[in-house]
Amino acid sequence: MKKIKSAPICKIEIVDKSKVKKAKKNLENNRQILQMANIFKLLGEPTRLKIILSLINSELCVCDLAAAIDSTVSSVSHQLRLLRNARLVKYRKEGKMVFYSIEDEHINKLIEQVNEHIEES
Repeated sequence: MKKIKSAPICKIEIVDKSKVKKAKKNLENNRQILQMANIFKLLGEPTRLKIILSLINSELCVCDLAAAIDSTVSSVSHQLRLLRNARLVKYRKEGKMVFYSIEDEHINKLIEQVNEHIEES
């Protein structure tokens, strides 16, 4: 088993108050932080991430999504509800069919940036 190394830390403790003040400014909107954490948590679950990746290029019905990710319609439907509640996916009805797609381009950009980060590693 690979041993996990601890992160390097400073040998002395000196606090730069101006840098801390700037850092804290990014932490002021607690509601926004919780919403961001929820999105990352949703995308951190492999089944939901597979759904998002499947929808990047085209809309799919629930049956197609289930087949694409090797899951059940029931499971995919449950995950889609969570993604829809977070406004990451949207749906449209066509007769008896329901088609899902990415809600907006932000999620596509996020996925692209994560892929670029991985490829640069």
